[in-house]
Amino acid sequence: MPADPSGYRLHEPLPTLDGPVLVAMLTGWIDASGAAAAAVSTLEQAIAARPLATFDGDLFIDYRARRPTMELREGVNERLVWPEIELKVGRTPTGDDVLVLTGPEPDAAWRGFATTVTDLAVELGVRMVVVLGAYPFATPHTRPSRLSSSSPSADLIASVPFLKNSVDVPAGMGAVLEHAFVAKGVPALGIWAQVPHYLGTMSHPAASVALLDGVERVTGAAIDRSALASEAEIQRLRVDQLIDANAEHRAMVEQLEQVFDASEPTGIATALDGGFQMPSAADLPSGDDIAAEVERYLRDQGD
Repeated sequence: MPADPSGYRLHEPLPTLDGPVLVAMLTGWIDASGAAAAAVSTLEQAIAARPLATFDGDLFIDYRARRPTMELREGVNERLVWPEIELKVGRTPTGDDVLVLTGPEPDAAWRGFATTVTDLAVELGVRMVVVLGAYPFATPHTRPSRLSSSSPSADLIASVPFLKNSVDVPAGMGAVLEHAFVAKGVPALGIWAQVPHYLGTMSHPAASVALLDGVERVTGAAIDRSALASEAEIQRLRVDQLIDANAEHRAMVEQLEQVFDASEPTGIATALDGGFQMPSAADLPSGDDIAAEVERYLRDQGD
């Protein structure tokens, strides 16, 4: 079958939507603990997302890097499961239309992919785009996951309450989409959750909750995240038990708590008045030992 010249295949005629928001999370770039993927999975369930468009893998995916999965049963090659980039559509219980872009980052034609996505989204009347991610950071699991933001629009960045960082790093497809949408007059914002560096290789539902909080704050689309919140509380109790049993680990977390609290707006003045000195990055532990022990503990618990 020849490739669709539009770059995607529709599963249904384009629906009439009421000012939808687009939430994007493409795997392949930074997503510590899979927090952004878990947030999007919760979002898809909440809106009863259905496939609207599948983007042409022959154009955008390198199948030698992302090979399809062959399902072999008693020698019978029953089917191939191909990696796909999909645009899904659904509606929140309160009536907000939401589009979700998921799948692997394209392996080629990034500018072409961004043009294809933005053209389709504009046709659907998208009013705002939010790109999700998560990164490991020296922050304690006993405090809320803080969010940072990115956007080509200085006005949009100034209007949100999230952290604003300055750094030069390799870009993901999300950053390309931010520029492509803003160039077409659609506000686009990246929201990133901080994940404790010693928990970065396991799930951290608290960060997923924070991301969905951020989505609701900037778009107004409310998503039930009570199940994720319950998972976050269970994980925190388990990690608390493990850390409390080790004086060295407990001291590390207490140090991270001091840094976190001192960096909060209300904590800075208190810290300065008390003579607290912020440790340098070199003073902070790497977290490797506690990460290994946490993983060992959760394996022993069957989690």
